[in-house]
Amino acid sequence: MTHQDLSITAKLINGGVAGLVGVTCVFPADLAKTRLQNQHGKAMYKGMIDCLMKTARAEGFFGMYRGAAVNLTLVTPEKAIKLAANDFFRQLLMEDGMQRNLKMEMLAGCGAGICQVVVTCPMEMLKIQLQDAGRLAAHHQGPPSVPSSSRSYTTGPASTHKRPSAALIAWELLRTQGLAGLYRGLGATLLRDIPFSIIYFPLFANLNNLGFNELAGKASFAHSFASGCVAGSVAAVAVTPLDVLKTRIQTLKKGLGEDMYSGITDCARKLWIQEGPSAFMKGAGCRALVIAPLFGIAQGVYFIGIGERILKCFE
Repeated sequence: MTHQDLSITAKLINGGVAGLVGVTCVFPADLAKTRLQNQHGKAMYKGMIDCLMKTARAEGFFGMYRGAAVNLTLVTPEKAIKLAANDFFRQLLMEDGMQRNLKMEMLAGCGAGICQVVVTCPMEMLKIQLQDAGRLAAHHQGPPSVPSSSRSYTTGPASTHKRPSAALIAWELLRTQGLAGLYRGLGATLLRDIPFSIIYFPLFANLNNLGFNELAGKASFAHSFASGCVAGSVAAVAVTPLDVLKTRIQTLKKGLGEDMYSGITDCARKLWIQEGPSAFMKGAGCRALVIAPLFGIAQGVYFIGIGERILKCFE
């Protein structure tokens, strides 16, 4: 195994470990974000805490982790692709490695954003259906005899109370709509992830550089963790409007009186007219709370070099 192969394998292990630890820590806040972004008109949830309390009461503790299995399965390849792609593009675009060039850093981030969508789009698509199922169940309990939404991924009204599973939804989507069904909202996902990466990666690299320690040859763990958190929350809040559009477009089952959208512009127009400009920032606080530790943990794992340590054991 060459040094190059070793470093790639280590990066993939780091990305995977970071993803698994991160998702386990912040998934409930992500569930709250999806439900807050999806509620129209009369609000069922006042905010993140209210949403989580009601979810725990109605669906139990693990109700807050509805859809986490999809994320835990796919977050490893997703994070691995994103971090490895960013490193690859940085090396490709910045010859002398250390010389900072903001334009090239943004381009590398953009490349990473495009690469990860292959996994991100279907992962989020399935996760959103599972996360929103509890909100819809509560929504449907309102008026007693409400027929299930016509465009649904289960068959007939009897199955509306059955908990959907990721495999079932994926199969149903592939059967009825082919791959396009799983990649619904691809445009919105790209529109969210590319700007996110363009903001996050250069911002992190520059913040992290502020704490560079000559002796150690890198910034301290605490500094890297903090840089990841700050860069993550700034980027997350900045792209929240695009995330709201993506969530709405990817939600297949709608509650009563909730709109279907034909695309990004249609969704943005309806959101602006019906719910006003503030709707575009729904779940921004949750997003910052989800993304900051997620990226802080990722950078921390990278800097501790867990992947390198694991590989050493196998040598």
